Amino acid sequence: MGEGWRRAVQSGALVDARARCEEDPPEGLLAGIQLFNAGAFYECHHALEEIWHAEREPIRYLYQGILQIGVGFHHLRNRNYRGATALLRDGIDKAERYRPCCLGIDVERLCAEARHCLEAITELGPDRLEGFDWGTVPAVHRSIDVGPSTAPDANPNRA
Repeated sequence: MGEGWRRAVQSGALVDARARCEEDPPEGLLAGIQLFNAGAFYECHHALEEIWHAEREPIRYLYQGILQIGVGFHHLRNRNYRGATALLRDGIDKAERYRPCCLGIDVERLCAEARHCLEAITELGPDRLEGFDWGTVPAVHRSIDVGPSTAPDANPNRA
């Protein structure tokens, strides 16, 4: 757990974490989601890192959570078990505070699907990562509450 996240949780700064969830998603977030959904996890990291660092309010932890979930899959692609499990765990922990949806994103679905992947990776262990089913990697979906999706619904094989 990062120091900034630890301080935010301990200080109670996340009490109003969902305060901005009804807003439209910023363009930088949409760009990062597009990269995530294309399986470009390394590039997604850079796109989301920019808006995460620029944001000062608690919504920044949703950006960081999505970023970390993506980086977890980047590590998995590189057969880095420890990095994959740590980043997926941290990303889910941050993002789930914004469930069920925030900024038009179906956060509930993302966290559930990422958690399923984390469980599969943990069960495989570091020596059997080649057995991971890349077809289970989640996409970031728009919430049905906000109208037509602007994010792809397809879950392309990202291996």
